[in-house]
Amino acid sequence: MLGYLEDGMLRLEPVSRFPNGPVPGVDGLHWDFSALYRHILAGLAEAVKREPAVASVGIDSWAVDYGLVNGDELLGEPFHYRDDRTARGVERVHARVPFEELYRRNGLQFLPFNTLYQYVTERRLADADAALLIPDLVAFLLTGTRAAERTNASTTGLVDVSSGEWDDDLIETLGLPASLLPPLVDPGTSLGPLKGEARERVGGAVDVIAVGSHDTASAVAAVPLSSANAAYISCGTWGLVGVELDAPVVSDAARAANFTNEGGVDGRVRFLHNVTGLWLLSESVRTWEAEDGVPIDLPDLLEAAASIDGDAPLFDANDPRLAAPDDMPARIAAVLELAGSSVPTSRAAFARTIVESIAQAFADAVATAGRLTDREIDVIHIVGGGALNRLLCQATADRSGLPVLAGPVEATALGNVLVQARSHGWLGADATLETLRDVVARSFAPVRYEPRG
Repeated sequence: MLGYLEDGMLRLEPVSRFPNGPVPGVDGLHWDFSALYRHILAGLAEAVKREPAVASVGIDSWAVDYGLVNGDELLGEPFHYRDDRTARGVERVHARVPFEELYRRNGLQFLPFNTLYQYVTERRLADADAALLIPDLVAFLLTGTRAAERTNASTTGLVDVSSGEWDDDLIETLGLPASLLPPLVDPGTSLGPLKGEARERVGGAVDVIAVGSHDTASAVAAVPLSSANAAYISCGTWGLVGVELDAPVVSDAARAANFTNEGGVDGRVRFLHNVTGLWLLSESVRTWEAEDGVPIDLPDLLEAAASIDGDAPLFDANDPRLAAPDDMPARIAAVLELAGSSVPTSRAAFARTIVESIAQAFADAVATAGRLTDREIDVIHIVGGGALNRLLCQATADRSGLPVLAGPVEATALGNVLVQARSHGWLGADATLETLRDVVARSFAPVRYEPRG
């Protein structure tokens, strides 16, 4: 994406989109990172061709996954967080450090794919001299700089939730080599210009700047929070539901509710809960398309779903039986049947059940966030791809009893480019996170959904 800041207004221009998904390998589920990197170089080259005055590049991605490098070489394709090896990692970590202690130290909700669980199952650590999270790995290949951006590093489980630094004692207790973890840097830090092959392919020595490299950190940085008591939902494959805080909450109640404390831009805390999001719908659509051999028009499907009268049967969107890919409708049907609920007989009704179940999970997480932080939540901001799903936005308003402000859709890219713009001084010498959000609010008007009945 190209970002332009003009007269205090921000606009984005899509440059290149490309597919990404898990790839089965002989030893488990991986990412096709080599293909991703080729697409990244091609996209950057096109961006510079369109706009030779590009000032810098910022990189964000999903969290927790990593690549191992030795010298300049990537040691195989990174594992995918949905690979089942993570279950073994959970047992090994908790045998050494009980989850209650882990939570006090890193503030992270229990997710079986958090990076520390992956590291303890990793057989290639002895062959590596650095472990780099995905956006840090891309930055390294582009610039040669080894660094760990702080917001994304906070998702590894190896960063002290109070100090924001690597927890050396925990790393040693888990038997992990601390030397593999690069220095931590804050959003806005320059990582240097493109070098070598990347510079030749892209056509210039463009600077790379660390941003909130966890995509949710960038997205939350661009949420135009309209109230001190606002909640946010960054909705795509996952729904990240929470509030922004100045300090972590690591109470027993927060741990029991499985809320996480992740790093945000400018030292803020993203106190949130992971809810399975539109993955449930996209996987179902993928199954139906494979059955039919033709694409499904998603807007038409959702419009048909919205027209169905009566209550939809609900299921737990976070049910672990729905975490794996392949034949999602059959998985959901099995969960409904075991709960004694009816199974929708049409695809439109099935889509309605999926969306309403996600919305209920969102509403529950918002209510819990308010209770745990002693806040009276008065509005919900939905950003990301889910902001385009009118059925989901309205259902979230209805089930939470709160107004929903939907948009911007490309919040992650907006937060990314705004952190870069601030690092160049384009937003003023004293620009705060609220300054960035004011730019978003001026540039993109949200769609409002009022709760019904």
